[in-house]
Amino acid sequence: MARYAYVNGRFVPHGEAMVHVEDRGFQFADGVYEVVTIIGGRLADEQGHLDRLARSLNELRIAWPVAPHVLKLLMRRLIARNHVTQGTIYLQITRGVAPRDFKFPKHSRSSLVMTTKRATAFATPEQLENGVKVISIPDIRWLRRDIKSVALLPQVLGKQQAVEAGAFEAWQLDPDGDVTEGCSSNAWIVTEDGTLVTRHADNLILNGVTRLSIIRLAREAGIPFEERAFSLEEAYRAREAFVSSASTFVMPVTRIDDRTVGNGKPGSLGERLRQAYLEYARTAGAS
Repeated sequence: MARYAYVNGRFVPHGEAMVHVEDRGFQFADGVYEVVTIIGGRLADEQGHLDRLARSLNELRIAWPVAPHVLKLLMRRLIARNHVTQGTIYLQITRGVAPRDFKFPKHSRSSLVMTTKRATAFATPEQLENGVKVISIPDIRWLRRDIKSVALLPQVLGKQQAVEAGAFEAWQLDPDGDVTEGCSSNAWIVTEDGTLVTRHADNLILNGVTRLSIIRLAREAGIPFEERAFSLEEAYRAREAFVSSASTFVMPVTRIDDRTVGNGKPGSLGERLRQAYLEYARTAGAS
């Protein structure tokens, strides 16, 4: 079955999709992106992702390549053309093509590229039964992590460190020893007294769309919740830990570095929030 991509106004076979050599996303990482999960052929948390995309574009002063309502239509057409019922859609918008120069070009048109990927499952049975390991690393990124920029080299290096350590993810630490977030996920703990904690959203983390939905679901369920920084040492002592993202939802963490989290098994609160999010995404959260 042919697989298609969308590149600047055209649906083209995936293997023939090309980006101009002077696209500023290629040369300067001058662009932003979003990844939206597809569940049952529907887009989970779609409006949240488009709202964050709008914010990222505004912060970098990049114009929309098409109107938001047109982008929604194009996303659905690509999903239908590729017959994806479960997986993800990736969209990237850059400042466009211009002769290489650091300053913004006076005349350029934003570039839009979209691809899809099928997924048979979003987590393995072993991951859900036993949890995953994360390692801790220094956070070496720039100070505007709230923008979902395509400049991801520090995260690439962190993910590679995690792979080489036999871990699922790397939790990044600020100079005070507090956890900011994972390389492609937000970080959560459940304290010894049962309080759910995740770092407050400022310029030092990406405010995850799934993160926001989990916060809302937790509050609706009456779960004690605090939005604040937590240290690596506090994470070591936590009753539970997990990561969240558009493609992992809620993934239990049972080992941080060489320390076992809680009793070494996924916790009940994380599982409860995973099921609540999946139910939300399959119904009210999807369109």
